[in-house]
Amino acid sequence: MDTGISQPADRFAVALRRTRRLLAQAVERHAPVALASSMGCEDMVLIDLVVRDRLAVDVFVLDTGRLHGETYALIERTRDRYGLSLRLYAPEGDALEAFLSSHGPNAFYRSPELRKTCCAIRKIEPLARALKGYGAWITGLRRAQSSERADTAEWGWDAANGLYKYSPLAAWSSDELWDYIRTRDVPYNPLHDQGYASIGCAPCTRAIAPGADERSGRWWWEEDDARECGLHVADGRVNRAVSAGEES
Repeated sequence: MDTGISQPADRFAVALRRTRRLLAQAVERHAPVALASSMGCEDMVLIDLVVRDRLAVDVFVLDTGRLHGETYALIERTRDRYGLSLRLYAPEGDALEAFLSSHGPNAFYRSPELRKTCCAIRKIEPLARALKGYGAWITGLRRAQSSERADTAEWGWDAANGLYKYSPLAAWSSDELWDYIRTRDVPYNPLHDQGYASIGCAPCTRAIAPGADERSGRWWWEEDDARECGLHVADGRVNRAVSAGEES
């Protein structure tokens, strides 16, 4: 007797349909919409879905100036594959120059405060510029990435940035991500094949051991287990967005 959805493939089909509905909802209710891409596996899935469903979503990348060479190469591959005009946002020059002059190029290793200042210059300020004028932004946050992200909302009001925030892959597992990528031949960063579960700036990212927390390769020299740069943090906690109480 069929008691409902029980097979992983069936559950994933439901998850995929929901993700596509959430992406469409973002555009229908909150246009214009932007997708913030780190060029990681989650964002490549989202880009593929946006293009397949012909959604009016702008894609941007925060070019910190310290990304891996593999990430820059993937940006070009993505442009060629999908015909997208990816927008790159760089740090504000004067602020970055002042930080480098005062603290040096690798100051982030010396203290959490200097690391967070570096992230603020290279990521948070450019993000504010990138989101200006948009009604919603889309992220690749997943609950399985870390304990800090375990309560990530699929969508809701992002008070910290003043617009709606969508994380349509929030419920996806790593296996589901990679099944999607492989069955649809989605381009991805080759660093994933070298054990990098989460890919950010080159000096601040390393491969992880099998089964380790997916974000444990970020800022590994810090004792704090909260592996966040500040893009998704408000008041010291991950900004999970407040649900507007509407059903998608």
